Order: sequence, then C-alpha cells, then structure tokens
Amino acid sequence: MERLVGPIQLGEDPFANDPQLFFDVILRRRNWANASFCCGAGSIHRREAVMEAALRQWSDAIEAEAGRDEASARRLTGETAIAESIKSAMRWQGALDTEFQPYKFHVSEDIYTSIALHADRERGWKSVLHPVPQARMLSPNDLLSWTLQRFKYAGGTLDIFVTDSPLFRPGLTGAQKLMYAATFYSYLSPIWNVIFLVSPIVFLLTGVAPLAGYSLDFFIHITPFLVLNELSKLVSTWGNSNSKGRAWYLATFPLSLQALWTVLRGKKIAFPVTPKDRQVGTYGRLVRWQIGVVVLTLVSLAWGWVAYAQGRHGYGLGAMLANTLWGLTNASSMLPIIRAAFWQPDAEFESEIVAGKMHPHQSKGEEAVSP
Repeated sequence: MERLVGPIQLGEDPFANDPQLFFDVILRRRNWANASFCCGAGSIHRREAVMEAALRQWSDAIEAEAGRDEASARRLTGETAIAESIKSAMRWQGALDTEFQPYKFHVSEDIYTSIALHADRERGWKSVLHPVPQARMLSPNDLLSWTLQRFKYAGGTLDIFVTDSPLFRPGLTGAQKLMYAATFYSYLSPIWNVIFLVSPIVFLLTGVAPLAGYSLDFFIHITPFLVLNELSKLVSTWGNSNSKGRAWYLATFPLSLQALWTVLRGKKIAFPVTPKDRQVGTYGRLVRWQIGVVVLTLVSLAWGWVAYAQGRHGYGLGAMLANTLWGLTNASSMLPIIRAAFWQPDAEFESEIVAGKMHPHQSKGEEAVSP
C-alpha cells in the first residue's frame, strides 16, 4: 500500500498540530522577500536590533505626543506658533510620561517585533527561516487548549491589522507588505467561508441556485480551473499534505468569526497561557456550529433530492450534482474538528505516561516543530 500512496502514519495527531506545511512551505518561502517572521519561542533575535527598534518607536511616540500637545496649546492660546523652548519642554515631558518598552506588550508580540524590524530600512535587518528544526515545542492535547491557542493567533494578528497595519507602515518594501497582506487575508476567511458553507444548503432547501446556471458551459470552464488549482497546490507544497489544513481552515469559521468580531468591537485580546497539561473531558459545545453544518447539510441533501425526484422548479440535474458534491465536501471538512472534540487517548498512551516512557505533554503523533 505504501508503494502506491506513500508512507502511512499511525497515531496521527488529531489536532492538526503538524507545522511542517507552514514552516517549510509558507514561511520559508518568504525568505526571498525578507518577510519570514518570528513565531513564538523558537527564534533568535539580535539584542541590538530589538533595542534599536524599540528606541525608534519610543522616540516616534514622544514626537507624536509632543505634536498633539503643541496643537492643543495653539488652540488654547490662539497663537500660530509655539516657542522652541516650550516645544522642547513638551518633548521632555513626553519622554517622562512615555514608558520605554523593549518589546510590545501584545498577544502577538512575535509578529509585531518582526514587523518593527522589517520596517527599519536604515539598518536593513534581515530575517531568515532556518530550514533545520532548532527547537521542539509542546502541542495542545485537547480541543480546549487548541482553541485558546488559535484564538490568540487569530485575534492578535487581526488586532495588528486593524490598529497598526504594516500595509501602511513606512519602511516596508512592496514585497514585504504583500507577504504580510497574505497573512492577514487568511484570517479574514470566515467572511467568505460562511457563504461557502451556507450556499449549497440554501439551494438544496429552496431551489435558489448560488450561480446563474449549471449549464455544460459552466462545467467546461470550472473543471480545468479546479484541476489546475489542485495541481498548482501539489507542486507548491510538494512532499507536504495540505488536506487536513484545508479542512480545519474551513471548519474553524466560528473561532475566526469570534476573533474578528472581538477585534472590530475594540475589545482587548486576552493572553491566557495555553494549558501544558491535557484537559480531561470532551468538548462538544466547542463544535456545536460544525455539528449544525453537518446536520443541516445532510437534511438539505435529502430534501433536495426528493424535490428533484418530484420535478420541482429549480432542481436541475447539473445543479443537484454540483451542490451535492459541494455540500458533502463541506460536511466532511467539519468531521476532523468534531472528532478532535471527542478524542480520548487510548489505554496504551495513558500507560506509557504512567510508566514514564512518554512525557504527559507529548502527543503520540508528531510534535510541533518550530525551526
């Protein structure tokens, strides 16, 4: 079997923690644009670079505060200009009032630091994703811990995009801005993923098609697109499977929507430490929306095919086939995260922990590796 399909892994991580696709394909290929960014603890920074970036941001904050104070003083006094001695005093007071921070107190301080260093055109700091793993990190072993971690990732990245977007920050090159834009774009996915999930359900229940028509012309044009799209992913991720990543990307729409809504309301993204020990129990409440999508899709499929058999208007064969495939793909994408919510380690795993052969934080599948 392995000669036909390649290596088969037993005991695969049910929480999709395998980082190889992200580090080896996505992040490493940003090296050419000097846009690979820090991802947590598995990184090394030059102290000189971090301190210089912090000093420059501190200086900019002081100047900005002094400018606001000067504008307020002009409005108060009616003067068109403020004496240089008063400006100097304002800057000094601003320096006293503005706390110097060598790093950002932010839930996503890692990517924030990279943005600040990449924007320093004067020194031209370089960042490189090292191709060999240098540190092995712990991965979440239950869906609750996984959810806490991914909410921080999504909320922190979106908060940077909304409050201090690098897309408008001077100093970054066009290529760097493009790379960061791709990162932010991926966290906006719930906006269109919800439409993607709901569309076949709406059609199957109402006969209102999400497309203008499902003619032969439509299939002639969409088939080459889909095939070439899959081939391009196969080539670009050669040696790495992205099937599980695509399923989780679609299935995490409630989490991503919550993170987006939290940021848009101006709420601060909390920074709870990801639990290091496995949390005992199952977490069906965390996947209630995904279960709802599966149930609604199956009910709508039954309804749609009955309507087609009765010859109701709008339920053509082409539309039924396309939306059936579409709906089943959506439903199957929900299954991995639903399975993870109810996953329990087997007796062998537990006995190895008790015997001291395996660390309780270690997943029986692949560890998350942070180069």
